[in-house]
Amino acid sequence: MSQIDNLPPLREVIAEHGLRAKKELGQNFLLDLNLTSRIARVAGPLEGVRVIEVGPGPGGLTRALLAEGAREVIAIERDARALPALAQIAEAYPGRLTVISGDAMEMDYRLLADGPTRIIANLPYNIATPLLTGWLTLDPWPSFFESLTLMFQREVAERICAKPGEDPYGRLGVLAGWRTDARIAFNVGRQAFVPPPNVTSAVVHLVPKAVGDDVTVKDLEHITRAAFGQRRKMVRQSLKAAGVPVEGLLQAAGLRGDERAEELPVGAFLAMARALPALRKAAG
Repeated sequence: MSQIDNLPPLREVIAEHGLRAKKELGQNFLLDLNLTSRIARVAGPLEGVRVIEVGPGPGGLTRALLAEGAREVIAIERDARALPALAQIAEAYPGRLTVISGDAMEMDYRLLADGPTRIIANLPYNIATPLLTGWLTLDPWPSFFESLTLMFQREVAERICAKPGEDPYGRLGVLAGWRTDARIAFNVGRQAFVPPPNVTSAVVHLVPKAVGDDVTVKDLEHITRAAFGQRRKMVRQSLKAAGVPVEGLLQAAGLRGDERAEELPVGAFLAMARALPALRKAAG
């Protein structure tokens, strides 16, 4: 474990403040500052950048973000036990760390942005997917953040980055593939955490890309919910759940109907979502 600043080792911080990880908060702490620095670097140079971090806990990643040159880190922490440890970091980096005590699921993150902003976090596993989905469905798009660099369970990371024809490909992969360029940066083994989770984790880096405004999130979600609701059936059957004439959807996407949802490119789902309002109107 490297020493990136003059603050105490994280194990000492955890012992001093009684920061035993709580399962109900989805907490698994990263104590290796080499690893937290590597996560910070995935997001690229941080000079002049405001970083939003969710669930800093004892502050291992927080310290790495500051040491890597972030202009300011806004850390959102629900666990009041961690606040004294984070206050020590704030003292060591005057004017560069703001800690918000609150629920990450209730924040309006757009209000926290000030200039170039990136979200970098070892997300609590119990809220990781809802948080990501919330960020990816913000409008207008592209959103306020330059990139997302986030820790997930490896299984969830694979779903985010999956391509058509791959087993993990589903609704989350379509959403992420529509609005971002997403990649798995590296895996993180169980033993890197305290306590060790039951699964391997992975760091995912997502960069927003420009998309047209002719498809709404609501319509795309409606189509993917129907298509993947019976993912092993042909789309001619599964798309009946969309509630509009299936032939119109198939025609809009240039499909035969004997394909399965996991085989379809993102563009096919977008084409069907684009056609949905007119088909719905025609169906009365």
